Amino acid sequence: MLIPIEHLTLLCLGFFIVATLYSSVGFGGGSSYLALLTLFLTSFFVIRSIALVCNLVVVLGSTYLYFKNGHAKLKDFMPFVLTSIPLAFLGASFKLKENIFFVVLGISLILSAIFLIVQTFMVLDPQRETKQYPNYLSYILGAGIGFLSGLVGIGGGIFLAPVLNHLKWDKAIKIAALASFFILVNSISGLGGLFVNGTIDLPWIETICLVLAVFLGGQLGIRLSLRQLSANGIKRVTALLVFIVGIRVLLANGLGVL
Repeated sequence: MLIPIEHLTLLCLGFFIVATLYSSVGFGGGSSYLALLTLFLTSFFVIRSIALVCNLVVVLGSTYLYFKNGHAKLKDFMPFVLTSIPLAFLGASFKLKENIFFVVLGISLILSAIFLIVQTFMVLDPQRETKQYPNYLSYILGAGIGFLSGLVGIGGGIFLAPVLNHLKWDKAIKIAALASFFILVNSISGLGGLFVNGTIDLPWIETICLVLAVFLGGQLGIRLSLRQLSANGIKRVTALLVFIVGIRVLLANGLGVL
């Protein structure tokens, strides 16, 4: 085992809470998994491998329910995923130096925290008017966020959803469905990139325990269907913790100044 049993127990509890919260709004929780993993692990191969697998497990259920209930249509999502899939694979294929990885990860965690906080202050009217945008914008957003997703081990939904809500791309429920599907395909593509390049590293005891924790949390979150406003307080606390860990990762692990 890479992690002492008492630390693994705490990590499983944290993953369960994150999965419960994030699955209720269409996210996988990748940024928070990364933040928690950096507190207990130092191998960036293990960190991003576990985060991608846990992302995948959580969003499988929510994506299925979004499609089942008619909130998602594949043709509307294709411009985003057609560019995100190969770019997520490419990002995961990069064999970064350890300090460079932690610099990118630290910045990504800080940005994730900011995006998460911004989303909690958005007032999303289900009846709001939506705007039409050229398809190339969807391709560009998918490519950029997809590459970052593969590079650090997140699904990218935490970046995509606030941007689309700000742009009034569509109804909030459809954006949540897109975020969930986006995370799903990027996690699969990212794992493929890690596997092809021999950088996937999944210690079996830790992986099984954490996957079980996020599966249970993800199913609970989907079943509870928490309203966005009811989760805002918890999301703001989560954002604060992710921000603090992001600063720590950037300065200590990436830049070596702490």
